[in-house]
Amino acid sequence: MYQRRSYRNLFRNELFMFEVCVGETDLWIGCTKDLTSLALPKVRRARSILSNYIARHPVFAVTLEPVPMDKSAPVLIQKMIKSAQAAGTGPMAAVAGVISQFVGEALLKESEQVFVENGGDIYIFSDKPRTIGIFAGNSPLSNRIAVKIPKDMFPLGICTSSGTVGHSLSFGKADAVTVLSKDAALADAVATATGNKIKNSNDVKTALNFAINIDGIIGAVAIIGDKVGAVGNIELAKVSNQG
Repeated sequence: MYQRRSYRNLFRNELFMFEVCVGETDLWIGCTKDLTSLALPKVRRARSILSNYIARHPVFAVTLEPVPMDKSAPVLIQKMIKSAQAAGTGPMAAVAGVISQFVGEALLKESEQVFVENGGDIYIFSDKPRTIGIFAGNSPLSNRIAVKIPKDMFPLGICTSSGTVGHSLSFGKADAVTVLSKDAALADAVATATGNKIKNSNDVKTALNFAINIDGIIGAVAIIGDKVGAVGNIELAKVSNQG
């Protein structure tokens, strides 16, 4: 378990929290009750869809460029392709977000509130406002900046990419780029693409403008060092108590 999982220790809410891990997929889930027995087969199903498609189309797993839409592919795969096309990335840039939403939507059948986090990529439905902190590695703003989400914005995808934290591929230097969208796969791919554009603090404005001009993006936040920028329908809050 590497550093990026440490942010889970800071999360506080009234939900029943549990982990579901299958292969490289490590989900942290919050529901009104323990739904491990429902979440686990959904994770396995998502991974099976993905692995079976990759077995037939190996380039899908490695390309850093968008691929043509395959209307014969499962819906999960089509969502990844569509999101990657919008963001200008390879389809795997959307994988964590699409799995979060795939599992989260299934859990909503048994829980009035759902939180699914997959390596910093979140799908959430809540009946009340929520505040989601942003983990930004060694930045002095890490866990000091949060996004306030009104209840009428749910369900929502909240996805974060980093050039300095974790093992995911990034060509940028941002400590965190967080993107909001109703489509978690889109939020995931756009967070990656936006982060790729940030090499220093001078790039933040241009990168955020890129993100917000993509159809379906609600808002975005970028943190690099001690600098933060935001764009779109997004409300930031300072976090002073991490206890």
